[in-house]
Amino acid sequence: MKDLSRKNIKNLKPYEPGKPIDELKREMGLRGIIKLASNENPIGPSPKALKALAKACPELNRYPDGSSFYLKKKIATRCKVSPENVIIGSGSDDLIDIITKTFLEETDQALMMKPAFLEYSILSAARGAKIKAIAIKNFQYDIDAILKAINRKTKVVFIGNPDNPTGAYLNKKGLNSLIKRCPGNVVIVIDEAYRELVDRKDYGNPLSCIRKKNIIILRTFSKAYGLAGLRIGYAISNKNAITAMEKVRLPFNVNLLAQKAALAALDDKAHLAKTIKVIKLGKKFLIKNLQNLGFKIVVSPANFILVNCGKVKGNNIFKKLLRRGIIVRDMEAYGLPYYFRVNVGTMKENKRFIETLKKEK
Repeated sequence: MKDLSRKNIKNLKPYEPGKPIDELKREMGLRGIIKLASNENPIGPSPKALKALAKACPELNRYPDGSSFYLKKKIATRCKVSPENVIIGSGSDDLIDIITKTFLEETDQALMMKPAFLEYSILSAARGAKIKAIAIKNFQYDIDAILKAINRKTKVVFIGNPDNPTGAYLNKKGLNSLIKRCPGNVVIVIDEAYRELVDRKDYGNPLSCIRKKNIIILRTFSKAYGLAGLRIGYAISNKNAITAMEKVRLPFNVNLLAQKAALAALDDKAHLAKTIKVIKLGKKFLIKNLQNLGFKIVVSPANFILVNCGKVKGNNIFKKLLRRGIIVRDMEAYGLPYYFRVNVGTMKENKRFIETLKKEK
């Protein structure tokens, strides 16, 4: 069967997510494990979403609404666009997959940053597209370098805004420059997974440009809304792009519970405000204490921090913390072997992480 698989995927390395808590329990028999590896919401899902889930459970014998009609409508109202400008997916991964299926031929090139969210390159390469990666210098985007790298074969450009794991982001000036100068036959994918958590006043907003340029904006309920386990996200673009993407979207790609929870989560402003407050305080605590321990850090505008381990490999610290029941993210797969990434947890989790790091440093 290995010989029968498509040639495009033979050398692909599958995406490796942050280690699950249950897996560490099985491997080491530990209790009281804390996970600070996947940039998840530290306080959990919205109480309104949990109530909506309980109410929806008796309906699980029925297929979900294949078009996610009510969720599309609510998102469109919030974003001041038409429902025709919205497509719902099973998390950003599903939407990235839909984008590569819709737009990439084997003769095309997909452009992305290095490092960046690994699914951009994995899913593009799976379609047979050529991958071109632009190195992020000093953990910041170079718009001129991005535009210079675009050639006649470039079809899709992926931009994490902010980028994971570096925290690089587009400010208003940079975003406008990229959109204005990018060729009209290139699709710009702006991944805003952390939009609600961004703490920069100069953060750019591409929504006003979706009718003028080939822009697809990705957003998710996994981060700020605490619904990572349900897998739900959405994309906003012009009507023609959404129509094309709907052709390859799997029917019933978003389950009933995810749709109901997302609808309720959008209405829970208090939960979102609490999440932002917890992350703001927690990030301030982590920054101060990591610096006091002598680490050089790269602070993202969102809920995670990239930590420079100096001459020590990040994987070594990752393993030491793992043995103490703390999961962070090893950065070797991202080409950053002397770094690890940690996301903001509850204050109790943050303190335990710092105290353990002091002992294992």
